[in-house]
Amino acid sequence: MANYDQPIIIKKIKKNKHAHHGGAWKIAYADFVTAMMAFFLLMWLISMTTPEQKEGLADYFAPTSASNSTSGSGGILGGTAMDNSGSMMSGSSADVITDVEASPQSADKGTTDNNVGGVTRDSGSGQSASSDNDVNLSSEQDQAFHSAAASIKQAWQALPELTPFMDNLLVEKTEDGLDIQIMDQQGRPMFPEGSKYPTEVTRVALAAIGPILQQLNSQLNISGHTAAGGRYENPRYGPWELSADRANVVRSTLGEFGLSDDRIKSVIGRATDEPFFPNDPYMAANERVRISVIQAPPPVPMALKP
Repeated sequence: MANYDQPIIIKKIKKNKHAHHGGAWKIAYADFVTAMMAFFLLMWLISMTTPEQKEGLADYFAPTSASNSTSGSGGILGGTAMDNSGSMMSGSSADVITDVEASPQSADKGTTDNNVGGVTRDSGSGQSASSDNDVNLSSEQDQAFHSAAASIKQAWQALPELTPFMDNLLVEKTEDGLDIQIMDQQGRPMFPEGSKYPTEVTRVALAAIGPILQQLNSQLNISGHTAAGGRYENPRYGPWELSADRANVVRSTLGEFGLSDDRIKSVIGRATDEPFFPNDPYMAANERVRISVIQAPPPVPMALKP
């Protein structure tokens, strides 16, 4: 018989709610996403700019030109002012100009109008202006040569046929101007052995730099160099003749691609003299043609006296 008197047990489970954690993590995540977006945007902008634009930005934030003048005492006014109204409050009347000492170098007293410039009135301003012009002109030439070097590298990198020969091509800005080397590497010659005529790859490299060198408006020295230990079948045709012929062929090839003859200052053969690796004159890299672009000094101002 069923036991109907058994009590019925009902269990009630109370669920406790967790405490609110807040939304600070959302703000941190949003800042992280924003920073990553800004980073990728910056990387995209850097990859899209050309080397010339990067150099322009670098020069803008760190200008290379600077004035040689040290202070205002050596300028036109010699450290003095035309009047003292610049330091007065608006609406106040100007004081009467009194006799003051124009500069520490002058013992005579007089009005400011009679002592403008001090001892540098005749020569100081002209020398300072010519010095500033020389500095600015030299800075412009340096920037032009840096831009030319970047343009040459970019032109070579844009040619697929030159990709295996990038180690054979060297360009750098020097104190004297621009130095371009077209050299052999082991197993990758830029000139056939014993021949004065360049390979097709060398002609492509010269064709890329001809118009850039023409825009520099500077003169060039072209020199041919050979490595030691070369063999020559003709006893009357040795390293001197071969290096000179290669330099002359490079000159003529550059002329085919836009370089005028008035840009050439000298074409010489150096044979085994002045090797690229003096410690090992037999290395293949000593077999090369060097193009030196000369940075002309700024002209002497007409107003400057010796």
